[in-house]
Amino acid sequence: MRQLKKLTRYLIPYRKLLFANILSNILMAFFTVISIPAIIPFLHILIGTAPEIAETPPFGWNIPDLIGWVKYSFASMVAEQGRPATLKYVCFFIIFIFFFKNLFHYLAAAFMAPIRNGIVRDIRQQLYAKFLDLPLSYYSEERKGDLLSRLTVDVQEVEISILSMMVTIVRDPLIMLGSLAVMIYFSPGLMLFVFGLLIFTVLVIGGIGKRLKKDSVVVQESMGEMIANVEESLSGIKIIKGFAAEKFRNRHFTNINNNYRNAMNRLLWRKNLASPLSEFLGIVVVAALLWFGAQQVFANDLSAPTFFAFLYAFFNIIAPAKSFSSAYFNIQKGLAAATRIDQVLEIAPTIIKSKDAQPFSAFETSIRYEGVGFSYSKAEGNVLEDINLEIPKGKVIALVGASGSGKSTFVDLLARFYDPTIGRILIDHRDIRTLKISDLRNQLGIVSQEPILFHDTIYNNILFGTKTKNRAAVIEAAKIANAHEFIMATEQGYDSVIGDRGNKLSGGQKQRLTIARAILKNPAILILDEATSALDAESEQLVQDALNKLMKNRTAIVIAHRLATIQMADEILVMEAGRITERGNHQQLLEQKGTYHSLVNLQNLEG
Repeated sequence: MRQLKKLTRYLIPYRKLLFANILSNILMAFFTVISIPAIIPFLHILIGTAPEIAETPPFGWNIPDLIGWVKYSFASMVAEQGRPATLKYVCFFIIFIFFFKNLFHYLAAAFMAPIRNGIVRDIRQQLYAKFLDLPLSYYSEERKGDLLSRLTVDVQEVEISILSMMVTIVRDPLIMLGSLAVMIYFSPGLMLFVFGLLIFTVLVIGGIGKRLKKDSVVVQESMGEMIANVEESLSGIKIIKGFAAEKFRNRHFTNINNNYRNAMNRLLWRKNLASPLSEFLGIVVVAALLWFGAQQVFANDLSAPTFFAFLYAFFNIIAPAKSFSSAYFNIQKGLAAATRIDQVLEIAPTIIKSKDAQPFSAFETSIRYEGVGFSYSKAEGNVLEDINLEIPKGKVIALVGASGSGKSTFVDLLARFYDPTIGRILIDHRDIRTLKISDLRNQLGIVSQEPILFHDTIYNNILFGTKTKNRAAVIEAAKIANAHEFIMATEQGYDSVIGDRGNKLSGGQKQRLTIARAILKNPAILILDEATSALDAESEQLVQDALNKLMKNRTAIVIAHRLATIQMADEILVMEAGRITERGNHQQLLEQKGTYHSLVNLQNLEG
């Protein structure tokens, strides 16, 4: 029930609607309950057994006084106006009661609709915001498809299984309690007999529900695995086709799909057992009730109309009881989905945002790494060790070295995608952990090896992440990035949609758009992570020219495998196994005859 308590916090913004819903349910339950004794006068008229007129009873708002007053009014009306005229008034009274019963039934559902949909929206919004806030390390361990499953399937399951049952949880107990009160008034002995049978029914159904939640967890996990598999296949469709691996991937999906089917079968077998089982047990109770009640009628301990009203009250309990038992099963299923959602929402952040974080509006002097070390986990060992470095404002620093030497981690720490395990990084003599993360990242511009673009227009992709809406500035940034010419050659120019991940463009075109995006942002510190390594010679020349324009008068950290692109850097750092082993400009490193000299010769040979 921990998850149910958590879901109640989402009700706070909708408390007015919730109050209106509860009030409507109370009134609906009230008219349902008073409809039970309303059929007694009709039955008395039908069989000609109207009660005798007694002295005027006291009027009160409790059940005995109300029923006594109704009986007296009914007997008086029969005596004064006759059975046909009284029947007309009785029918109008029944219509009146059922009109308001159904009116408040509708109003309760109408008030609940915006509550249900609003809570689903709020959960999805919170979950999506959490996705954006999760550290990069989480995405290296979890499958994106499973996260998509939680955002879509699990949230929808919460809506169907829990929120849709909120009406039942509030309304049905009121109807059941009111009907039970009337039944106790009619015949306490008969009610005691029924109560024992109902307890047995609840115990049987409750035993099935415990297993249902466990099965639901398996189903939700299987669905997450299936969506993850589909997402991976769609992302790698080119490789799948290129390696003729369609049958291999299809077999893999078939296994996952079959596991989901089997888990869903087990779940539905138990879930579908609830309704027929509760109905069968209800019929058993009804049969026993008919036999026992008939004995009381034969013994004149209970009038026939009152016994029929008792039966009607009992049937008023059966429908809510069935609905309530189904709600119990559905809630168990929904709690499994809610648990999976909470598993993501409760992930503790690895990048701690200080409550006293200081604003950072402009980069002025230098970046300094002081004894920085970092490891992704204790088992993997250190990725960076003892990094000490100062980067003055306006200088270009290049990082070279083999894959896995720590170059990308070096710049990831500066952007606070991760925090150093030991040591600290300072900007303008202030530890970056004391600065507002948004302010820090606003000073950075990142151009990575893989161009990250979105299924949107060229204009919006360049504008991404900046506050300006100046179209002229966007066009100027594209011109500086050598992108304006190919943009204008597209069908709709800057308003052309570039497809999923920009797949309508070539690699060089995509990279020039990301450079235009960085130019428009106008960052003080530029990070270039192998921005030209995946391009052909012609595209590389255009992109490198755009990068040179971008780096002009900026502080830049450049990661490159192609050493020809970094010869003009102010300082080049050679990294091996997480350490800086050589440093200096291009000429100084050549003279040292070390690793850098070997890399240059190797690339010359390759050329």
